[in-house]
Amino acid sequence: MSLITRFSNGWTIASNSIKVLKENRQLIIFPILSGISMIVILVSFFTVVLGLNGWNVDNVKDSSTVWSYVLLFAFYIVNYFVIVFFNMALIHCTSLYFKGEEVTIRKGIDFSISRIGSIFAWAVFAGIVGGVLKIIQENVGSLGKIITGIVGVVWSIATFFVVPVIAYENLSPIAAFKRSASLMKEKWGESIGAGFSFFLINFVGILTIALVAFIIAQINIIAGLFIGVTGVLLLLTVMSAVKTIFISAIYHNINGDPVELYNQQFIDNLFEYKKK
Repeated sequence: MSLITRFSNGWTIASNSIKVLKENRQLIIFPILSGISMIVILVSFFTVVLGLNGWNVDNVKDSSTVWSYVLLFAFYIVNYFVIVFFNMALIHCTSLYFKGEEVTIRKGIDFSISRIGSIFAWAVFAGIVGGVLKIIQENVGSLGKIITGIVGVVWSIATFFVVPVIAYENLSPIAAFKRSASLMKEKWGESIGAGFSFFLINFVGILTIALVAFIIAQINIIAGLFIGVTGVLLLLTVMSAVKTIFISAIYHNINGDPVELYNQQFIDNLFEYKKK
């Protein structure tokens, strides 16, 4: 399949994911709740760290105590827990929609609560990985940044399907990681065509918002900044929901559960098998 065809197919799937969100606009609440939760968590952890360092920001920069590492791992674990919790709720609601069932926020939240143990187990596993990478990055200099950068890319690709795997396959964190990586290897091969579509939508969206904000700022700088920041946050929230819907759709197709807006042959063409 040519590169142009791959990008075209990726754009179509991204568009269909947006269509699902338009028909179920209440689903946008999940990334919003996730974002709000993360802001609260970030402020809470920063306050604790600042307090442990005598309320002096300069001490925070130089802090390398055992407690600072404990807080680092705790932050990553809570961070992953919140993200996976709300993403799983969104994926379940998307699954209900694909099956023609009623979609409600309550059903999504209830489903995530029913998987709370699996979510926490994954959060601990992912938090340890994230914390270790952060420590390496901060203590090994330029080499550490290169290593963590490469590992980070591999990690994000390998864990692409981990949320639906945790949701529906009841696997341990390591088994879920292997299963997700296996699905990626089977269907995505050596390239990720659809990723370009989401990048392009984000790029064009942010560029448009920046242009509008700049024009308005010439009249009123406060209004321009408000529109710019609000617009970018809204775009990122929408695209987060769209990407999660996309993951749900692909996962269902891979597992032989075709959905109305995506057909199995189309998915197979988008994600070529890796050449052996």
